[in-house]
Amino acid sequence: MRRRRALRSAGIAFLAAAVAWGGGFIWFVHAVRRLPDAPPPHTDGIVALTGGAGRVELALRLLAAGQARYLLLSGIGGGTDLPTLGRLAGVDTAPLAPRITLGRYAASTRGNGVETAVWAEQHRIGSLIVVTAAFHMPRALAELRQALPGTAFFPLPVGLADGQAGVEKGVGLRLEAEEYSKYLLTVSGLSAWFPHREPAPAAAVPASTGG
Repeated sequence: MRRRRALRSAGIAFLAAAVAWGGGFIWFVHAVRRLPDAPPPHTDGIVALTGGAGRVELALRLLAAGQARYLLLSGIGGGTDLPTLGRLAGVDTAPLAPRITLGRYAASTRGNGVETAVWAEQHRIGSLIVVTAAFHMPRALAELRQALPGTAFFPLPVGLADGQAGVEKGVGLRLEAEEYSKYLLTVSGLSAWFPHREPAPAAAVPASTGG
């Protein structure tokens, strides 16, 4: 009888957890597919969480259009230079270089938050446009809010920034489910217990002085 009750309790707990996860996932899918609110005409900064198509290009175009004073490209690979990124985006980066920082530290979303916090303190950033993929945006914002409490964030997902809601190319329910599970770990604080091999972030250096 005890074993039967234990199995029944475990089954009920599993079912409740599955229902809660499923309900949250429905919210998550709706959140990442809806159109974002337009950011204000001008903010203190823009951060692009690199690692996916179109993120750097969109961020550079926003800076060139005058939507912010400073730009951080967080998680840029060590061999990437600003002129090359500018050519891919169709933006002349030479006059913008003193306002752009190539962040070489971050190798994860948590690292993006740490790197952005260091840069934001240096540049006295109080409002920030966040550029990343739509499915990645909830977790990115969760990490950034933990690292930068009191900062105003304005999400601008790649793929939805042109005013078209829906599913980004190459993004399916499986990827969204994986990202939702990672999001839950972040908002619960459990992600901080996972090992991270990233070095301590150095002071951010403008791209014009060698990144």
